[in-house]
Amino acid sequence: MKVYNFNAGPAMLPAQVMELAQKEFCNYRGTNCGILELSHRGSQFSEVNERAERNIRELMNISDDYAVCFIQGGASLQFTMVPMNLMLPGGFAEYADTGTWASKAIKEAKLFGEVKVIASSKETKYDKIPEIRHWKPSKDASYLHITSNNTIYGTQYHSFPEVEVPLIADMSSDIMSREIDVNQFGLIYAGAQKNLGPSGVVLVIIRKDLAQRTGQKVPTMLRYSTYIEEHSLYNTPPTFGIYMLALVTDWIKEKGGISVIEEINDAKSEALYECISSSDFYRCPAEPSSRSKMNVVFRLPTEELEEKFVKEAAAQGMTGLKGHRSAGGIRASIYNAMPLSGVETLIDFMNEFEKKNS
Repeated sequence: MKVYNFNAGPAMLPAQVMELAQKEFCNYRGTNCGILELSHRGSQFSEVNERAERNIRELMNISDDYAVCFIQGGASLQFTMVPMNLMLPGGFAEYADTGTWASKAIKEAKLFGEVKVIASSKETKYDKIPEIRHWKPSKDASYLHITSNNTIYGTQYHSFPEVEVPLIADMSSDIMSREIDVNQFGLIYAGAQKNLGPSGVVLVIIRKDLAQRTGQKVPTMLRYSTYIEEHSLYNTPPTFGIYMLALVTDWIKEKGGISVIEEINDAKSEALYECISSSDFYRCPAEPSSRSKMNVVFRLPTEELEEKFVKEAAAQGMTGLKGHRSAGGIRASIYNAMPLSGVETLIDFMNEFEKKNS
């Protein structure tokens, strides 16, 4: 039975990437050493590290004004590293609160200085992205932080604020799912385990001049400059995670680049939302203008039916559809690796389930 993994993360990886990783796990390209055994100082891993960075720069059109770093600690560590490095002495930072992960970032930033919440959808249970035209950003803020996609509530920015200060974005759940202009941002960070690879490595894209803000008392391993100067090799890096990231970005290039990936993602999300909107049985709590193309959330008439839906879908090879514990309902995470056939299979199941249970 074909299995489709709709988990929010760690998430589905491309089948051909998994197959190549399996092949090279015990013998990496004729070295008779597995990929996990390669020295991070050796020539074989240096090639992997360089290829991963080269692929990212090519796919996202990143200029030399920016550094590409691979850091451990998950995106949650970036909630700390961003203000620790970029909050100006005596200054303040602005944040948009659009969900659980944004609120966690706000909590950490408050440890390092004043935080002003410039926009929030908390009062409406994070059902939308606050309209950017109503924001009043300050030109004196150290930076403005946003979370580009909200996995729990199924919302996503479809445009970004234009501000006079560095724009910082947590893109953990929609990195490389669509074309963006990196030059619009001061720093982008993304945990790999949704669109880039396995958990354990974070991609950080930072404008090099911003790394000069860091105060002298920031520990070495928490300074962006450490990773820039040492090409992410100051200490032993998460070698397997970087290797997998290289394979996944190889795969994206082979598919035709991010523009092709974006077209596929549009087709997947449009088909799934059309299935939901054309039904009286399913409903999506996220406002149409803010709906995510990565995490499609929806509800059924009762929680009992939702539990039945998840159980029967899993029995038919569609796993990971249970919504986040804080939001409930159903969540279909349809990241880059999810093929259109997976979404079509889910839609067929949804139509059949509705017929049997409405």
